[in-house]
Amino acid sequence: MVVWIKKQGFENHPRAFLVLAHGAGAPADSPFMETLADALEAQGVATVRFEFPYMEKRREDGKKRPPDRQPKLLQCFSEVVESVRKDMPGNALLLVGGKSMGGRMASILATQRGGIDGVIGFGYPFHPPGKPDRWRTDHFDKIDCPFLLIQGTRDPFGKRDEVEEPGRSIERADLHWLEGGNHDFQPLAKQQSSQRTLIEEAAVASGRFVENILAG
Repeated sequence: MVVWIKKQGFENHPRAFLVLAHGAGAPADSPFMETLADALEAQGVATVRFEFPYMEKRREDGKKRPPDRQPKLLQCFSEVVESVRKDMPGNALLLVGGKSMGGRMASILATQRGGIDGVIGFGYPFHPPGKPDRWRTDHFDKIDCPFLLIQGTRDPFGKRDEVEEPGRSIERADLHWLEGGNHDFQPLAKQQSSQRTLIEEAAVASGRFVENILAG
């Protein structure tokens, strides 16, 4: 069921292990995921990437498919988490997270099973683009571990002005905004920045998040 892409940094005694799920349309070894995993490793966060069953099938035959239903996604995610838990040293943190849909599944998983020390969402899909009435945060108040969302300010799945609108009930999550970033952390052409720079900023924010958890 699971495609293991890479276990980064296990041999370097990292302070945290992040089980990192891909988004709905791109695989676990997409350029975004590769760059993010490398940037996180530089912050002392080892990553384990995997693919959900529908993406594994796409890798086998090249045919695009919609994501599996939520129960199947969560079952797969949970199995990977359990496998990682058995391999990692006991003094390291176990985090779950992901890009877009993967981050959403990570946050839901954290409401269903214990032993998760933190959740990180990269480009959280607060709502489908153009449909701000379909908010996807009802489960946030059930997450009982530290929770970080890293979001581009112009992400169509949740722009800053939408997310910070009064009454949105996202107090449970810490937010880090990437100025000018879209859903894939691409900045505006006029900015003196790049996608890699924003991804590295996301990794630094993740590293601080880990430090805060370790500090208690």
